[in-house]
Amino acid sequence: MVKVGINGFGRMGRLSFRAAWGMDELEIVHVNEIIGGSEHAAYLLQFDSVHGVWDVECKDGGNEADPHFTVGEKRITFSEEKDFTKVDWKGKGVDIVLECSGKFTTTAKLNPYFDCGVKKVVVSAPVKESSVLNVVVGVNDDKMDASHRIVTAASCTTNCLAPVVKVIHENLKIESGMITTVHNITGTQSLVDMVNTKKNDLRRSRSGMLNLCPTSTGSATAIAEVFPELKGKLDGLAIRVPLLNSSITDIVLNVAETTSVEQVNSLLEKAAEKELNATLEHGPILGFEARPLVSTDFVNDDRSSIVDAASTLVLGGKMIKIYAWYDNEVGYATRMAEIARMLVTRNLIQ
Repeated sequence: MVKVGINGFGRMGRLSFRAAWGMDELEIVHVNEIIGGSEHAAYLLQFDSVHGVWDVECKDGGNEADPHFTVGEKRITFSEEKDFTKVDWKGKGVDIVLECSGKFTTTAKLNPYFDCGVKKVVVSAPVKESSVLNVVVGVNDDKMDASHRIVTAASCTTNCLAPVVKVIHENLKIESGMITTVHNITGTQSLVDMVNTKKNDLRRSRSGMLNLCPTSTGSATAIAEVFPELKGKLDGLAIRVPLLNSSITDIVLNVAETTSVEQVNSLLEKAAEKELNATLEHGPILGFEARPLVSTDFVNDDRSSIVDAASTLVLGGKMIKIYAWYDNEVGYATRMAEIARMLVTRNLIQ
């Protein structure tokens, strides 16, 4: 069992904690979060307005001199350091850090972890540097090796898009494409109209609970890191919507091979049943749904991407439209925990 620490205990930090908790290979021992203290950490870990009450009891330790909280019978130490190098990761025996603050997305900012005794860092956001592997589980996790000290779980939308792209590109050869992700509100938006200090995007300063908000997404261009031959061939945008969970990606692809709705759906369904199904290392990656479901039906779905079969369209034999659902929180957090576990089970920690 390898000891794990979490830096940043917001949505991704807490849900990754839940996802990793039952994994025998991982032992979470420490949390560092600059806002709220151990009382808020314990409370928000157990009680979640979207994902429900966790069935493991979480309690604040109630000791300012020795901050900690308990999860079941397990004691989790807690710190509030803005500078993560001031956390005694080495003294706590931490080998893997789940970096969930959203603030450290370059190697220059992440490398100091290794001076603190940490051996591997898994980041909850893409890092766009050649030395870092942005992992999409089920698609390119086979490229992860011991030389990768920093890995990421890419982004939630990349995890939704990549399995679909994999299936279509390997069978029909993608020539170009555009995507639009209809994405729930996140903490980078304002609840009411006010200056937004988190993103340099005027639209995100408007109320996320009232408006449809066009904004950027790097998910389509990030696909080129998984499929280099598609560089410059895919792009897209996002629309933030006033919902709290379960997003959908509208994927439009031009392909070289002539196809049909029946063939596209057959390819995706077979992939969901076989190569993109669950393995000993990870849960199911791609889903295929023929029932007429809506967004709330996918809350707490830990698959990366679920094809909405009834919405598949083909125009002129070579333009494909696919809708893919995803729980943009639980699905992504589950992949983060699985990547950490792979580092252990594949003996990649040195």
